[in-house]
Amino acid sequence: MSESPLLVVDDVRTYFRSGRGTVRAVDGVSFELQRGRTLGIVGESGSGKTILSRSIMGLLPRRNTLTPTGTVMFNGKDLRHSPRAELKKIWGKDVSVVFQNPMTSLNPVMRIGKQMTEALVHHLGLSAKDASERAMFMLRAVEINEPERRLRQYPHELSGGMRQRVTIAMALLCGPQLLIADEPTTALDVTVQAQILDLLEFQQRERNMAVILITHDLGVVAGRTDEIMVMYAGRVVEKAPTLDLFEEMRHPYTEALLKSIPTLDDTSETRLWVIPGRPPDLANPPVGCKFAPRCSYVQQKCIEAEPPLTVTEPGSTHEFRCWFPVSVTPSRPSHTQEAEAR
Repeated sequence: MSESPLLVVDDVRTYFRSGRGTVRAVDGVSFELQRGRTLGIVGESGSGKTILSRSIMGLLPRRNTLTPTGTVMFNGKDLRHSPRAELKKIWGKDVSVVFQNPMTSLNPVMRIGKQMTEALVHHLGLSAKDASERAMFMLRAVEINEPERRLRQYPHELSGGMRQRVTIAMALLCGPQLLIADEPTTALDVTVQAQILDLLEFQQRERNMAVILITHDLGVVAGRTDEIMVMYAGRVVEKAPTLDLFEEMRHPYTEALLKSIPTLDDTSETRLWVIPGRPPDLANPPVGCKFAPRCSYVQQKCIEAEPPLTVTEPGSTHEFRCWFPVSVTPSRPSHTQEAEAR
């Protein structure tokens, strides 16, 4: 009998009030995640990735947030309907987050040591001495030299890459079962990005953690995830095992994201591919497919009705939301071709 999933997200919807109407930030997202597995969540800014992660954690702002719907089951516990006091016992201990900007997740006026040890004292009941020793051990684990000196420093005294390593060490201190890494390599140079991703991958294997890796870059998740979920306008537009997605992607948005990644063959004069237009207004989205106004292959049916999430074939785990999948109809006309024909 197969092991039950560590995390089950079922039809989660997170809406906000605004002066323009109801903003559907996350609109019916479902997935499962097993222990030791990595799910990559990909999409542009505004696609709903971060709000989804906060919805899972129960860290939504109280002001202007409509009552969330759907269920989030973590290790058999319903996080959506748990009191805040219960969630506080889970945050940082069983579920941890690495945010994209360590300067906003680290307290600038508190020494690193104080920020690391207070979680250990709170969640595990360690003494100040034991907590300090464990903090130094974790700093060594994330490849930070002179950990004793680092504990006495403030965040601004560390480099960007080192600050991100500190946030990873803090996230791993209490041995979480699930780690959510929200754009963990943003604003870091390419070499440091690779080091941070390698570090996360190593720590995951060591601890058999489940990981949700959130990014806007398909290249980041290509070799580091078991499954990829592509989000657009608060909805899942494609979800598949990583190899299946890259071998036979079905949604035009996924295809466009991949085309946006520079290649080693590009020269310095090569003009980078950009997705035309901008994401829709989530308070007033289009009637049909949300990607239709930007899609190179749009047809009349796309404008009139939103496609359901379907599978490539019976029994498959490759899902997509498109009336005319990319690999199925490669010869379909683009905007330009249709205009020329007219």
